[in-house]
Amino acid sequence: MATLKEILTRRPISATIRLTVDAGAAKPGPPVGPALGQYKLNSMAFCKDFNARTQKFKAGTPMAVTITAFKDGTFDFIVKSPSVTWYLKQAAGIDLGSGRPGHVTASTLTLKHVYEIAKIKQSDPFCQYMPLESICKSIIGTANSMGIKVQKELD
Repeated sequence: MATLKEILTRRPISATIRLTVDAGAAKPGPPVGPALGQYKLNSMAFCKDFNARTQKFKAGTPMAVTITAFKDGTFDFIVKSPSVTWYLKQAAGIDLGSGRPGHVTASTLTLKHVYEIAKIKQSDPFCQYMPLESICKSIIGTANSMGIKVQKELD
């Protein structure tokens, strides 16, 4: 429950902007510039902050970012880790999943790959309270829908 001080100091929100930007490669041009410009936010300040926060990731990694724009022209943003599908494609070494999942297998992964992806995803703000087993089951389901077979060990 929010305290009285938190309620009184809240700033009115003008928008919530969701973008996918490559790690360390945010530029004030499209898609960042137009998305922030329509709410009169400083895109250069966002780019510097975003690039500083994502410098530990490999260049070109697609990062999901949620920007909260306030009416006074300021903003806050949360950077999430890359999507599960991106991690699965990287681990399997493929560009696309199967066109017919369940019938055609695009690639094969081990449970160790799934466990490593789950450990990374557990650091996300929305997954940090989920048990690792639930995250692994979700990742296995995503892999099956992409046509990636998950087995105990590779042959």
